[in-house]
Amino acid sequence: MRFFRYHAIGNDYIVIPESELPGPLAPAQARRICHRNYGVGSDGILLHLNDTSGDRFKLRIFNPDGSEAEKSGNGLRIFARYLWDRKRVGGDVFEVATPGGTVSCRVKDNGRLVTVDMGGLTFDSARIPVAGPVREVLRERFSIAGVELEYSCASIGNPHCVILRETLSESETRALGPLVEVEPRFPNRTNVQFMKVLDRGNISIQIWERGAGFTLASGSSSSAAAGVAHKLGLCDRDITVHMPGGAIRIEIDPRFNVRMTGPVTHIADGEIDPECLEGAA
Repeated sequence: MRFFRYHAIGNDYIVIPESELPGPLAPAQARRICHRNYGVGSDGILLHLNDTSGDRFKLRIFNPDGSEAEKSGNGLRIFARYLWDRKRVGGDVFEVATPGGTVSCRVKDNGRLVTVDMGGLTFDSARIPVAGPVREVLRERFSIAGVELEYSCASIGNPHCVILRETLSESETRALGPLVEVEPRFPNRTNVQFMKVLDRGNISIQIWERGAGFTLASGSSSSAAAGVAHKLGLCDRDITVHMPGGAIRIEIDPRFNVRMTGPVTHIADGEIDPECLEGAA
């Protein structure tokens, strides 16, 4: 089974063409492949679906726990770079269909930089979803493990909970992130961003990703956090999002459509031996 490995500022994914699989990719197989001791190791799998109709490329995204994500900003940039490396696309705009919606991509700078039009942000509780009455989920509060938190929620095809903090720490993200992810008010679980506003054009976030855990960087998390910062009047429309792995530029139009630009690095290509997947089905 051939694979192609990339990272987007520390968030690493394995791309696997569906044609390489002997059958459907089972959750247990995804968990094995993503495991950093028993498999190749990655923050997820980008499954390039066989092209059956139309001119859109089709993508499924698997988390390390075997669940599926609706959308991934870093994953989309990596997938775009993979298509460019395989000479399936050039420098023109092209579309990728995901379970979280269809996006437009463009590869630049000899493959090293990718821009993705991520689609529209919504703060509507029914669309994210967040339990309770239909509303925009902004500046609400709850307590987790005895800590009072102010949060806002958004979706850009997948759910996000953005928590404002005066200081950020990896230890707090690792401690509180998994509790927020499964908080009952989030029926589909949620991605979690702890956010500090630096100035009108810069924010810093730490990320607990649904189904993946602590993550060095995330494109959809950057989009959601920047959108919340702008919605709350804390930042302007052009925002640089700083993460442990690096920075991404987010541009927000008046209708809260998001354009993301960030780097991608090719790591390696290889083959997964069938022995690796024995017993994983």
